[in-house]
Amino acid sequence: MIPGVPLAIYEPALITKILKVDNRTATTHFILLGFPTRPPFQLLLFLVFLATYLLTLLENFLIILAIHSDGQLHKPMYFFLSKLSFLEMWYVTVISPKMLVDFFSCHKTISFNGCMTQLYFFVTFVCTEYILLAVMAFDRYVAICNPLRYSVIMTNQLCGTLAGGCWFCGLITAMIKMVFIAQLRYCGTPHINHYFCDISPLLNVSCEDSSQAELVDFFLALMVIAVPLCIVVASYVTILMTILRISSTQGRQKSFSTCASHLTVVILFYSTTLFTYARPKLMYAYNSNKVVSVLYTVIVPVLNPIIYCLRNREVKAALKKTLLCKGSGPREDAALSN
Repeated sequence: MIPGVPLAIYEPALITKILKVDNRTATTHFILLGFPTRPPFQLLLFLVFLATYLLTLLENFLIILAIHSDGQLHKPMYFFLSKLSFLEMWYVTVISPKMLVDFFSCHKTISFNGCMTQLYFFVTFVCTEYILLAVMAFDRYVAICNPLRYSVIMTNQLCGTLAGGCWFCGLITAMIKMVFIAQLRYCGTPHINHYFCDISPLLNVSCEDSSQAELVDFFLALMVIAVPLCIVVASYVTILMTILRISSTQGRQKSFSTCASHLTVVILFYSTTLFTYARPKLMYAYNSNKVVSVLYTVIVPVLNPIIYCLRNREVKAALKKTLLCKGSGPREDAALSN
């Protein structure tokens, strides 16, 4: 060190030396390629995605408000629906604001910490929704296959435990995945061919062997996707067999209508996400992946509340009361009763 020269002059060189690993500079930022289109189309996409994002927030907020304010909806089925609406409000918020800003950004950069934070919460919400949809299928199974014991089984305590368990499993799963993904080495400033930080695009731009992280991701994805999917399939197979044994046509239609909306949401969410996460990571090099991702990050969340409203008379009636500021009559004391 030269006498009389301030220490601050050496700090940049020292920092650069620390960040150098095998002659490769550690990553502090990523570049999200997003949707590479012409400026007029960028503006059109911005307006469409902004409208969709705001509509998703409004729809889910109204559903939560209607369920909270109408005593007739204080049942386990609508308790879980309100939790799903709350979850999807955060689910779209972790992606959409950054995506909207990038439409007018030249560099479209995201910091390493920002990318990992976005990924952590996105994985948390996706995993939580997988499990919550399975819990909702179990609720419909009990309601249709064991109607006389429904109120005994689906108690307030059990509903609260199941809802909390969904969030706990989602948080733990995301944390384990992040331990392996965040410690990977990303050299320079990688260009991610996506509009948000997702697992497979990050594995693609890692400049070291990511086989261990891929194995952990595959195992956890198998647990979080396959197990809830098995519960959903088993529940609806049993529900279908029970409905077919009902003698009256009106009884069969009424029984199936109580779970038709949920089944539609399950099919939409699982089909779009499975199509993406069941493919090899090299498929993320293609722009077609972005189109599929838009389905489950933008389109499905805005459709879910509409599906529930169109297929459920009680929700529609509660929404009308809420929008017209009408009272819902005497409220039930129990927050979750049948």
